[in-house]
Amino acid sequence: MTDTRLTTVGELIAALTDYDPATPVRIATESAEVMDHTIGRVVCTSGDPDSDCVLPNDTPVVRIGTGGAHCCLPDSAADALGWS
Repeated sequence: MTDTRLTTVGELIAALTDYDPATPVRIATESAEVMDHTIGRVVCTSGDPDSDCVLPNDTPVVRIGTGGAHCCLPDSAADALGWS
């Protein structure tokens, strides 16, 4: 499976254009327990005020927060994400 990382708002928007806008959306996470999360707040903040990342301090970055665990991620979704 190709590792595709979306790094800009434009890439995220383009990745979502094939889906019906009424389709539910979740953030899937791969950690000790593979979970589905609802999407929480979306904010734009400075890139790296603490200088511990590769983003310049003056670069604005859109961050998507999780809204909380929704349920365990189905095996079919983990397979599609390449996490099986």
